[in-house]
Amino acid sequence: QVQLVESGGGLVQAGGSLRLSCVASERSSHTYTMGWFRQAPGKEREFVAAIGWSGDRPYYADSVKGRFTISSDYAKNTVHLQMNSLRPEDTALYYCASRTFGTSEYGYWGQGTQVTVSS
Repeated sequence: QVQLVESGGGLVQAGGSLRLSCVASERSSHTYTMGWFRQAPGKEREFVAAIGWSGDRPYYADSVKGRFTISSDYAKNTVHLQMNSLRPEDTALYYCASRTFGTSEYGYWGQGTQVTVSS
């Protein structure tokens, strides 16, 4: 069973930065792609960014392009999400998730870490 543990959330003023981390219990076909999602109160969960362990071809939601950067640390089984120029609308519970090779769904999820951006 894959376990994903997020950290790094907190309260920050608009324009500030935060760095989220997600440690995976394994690096396997079940963590072929690592992603970040977020869910704001009263809204559906939405995709933020994703990357493979090799670090190639990261991709982002349009709403965060140019502000957020996803990266992977292969040796530490850790994925980071560097969030810059934060806006109040980025406030949400941020989840780390993994996708198994050959599937289209993210099947493993962390508990989430809260990010709150004040105006």
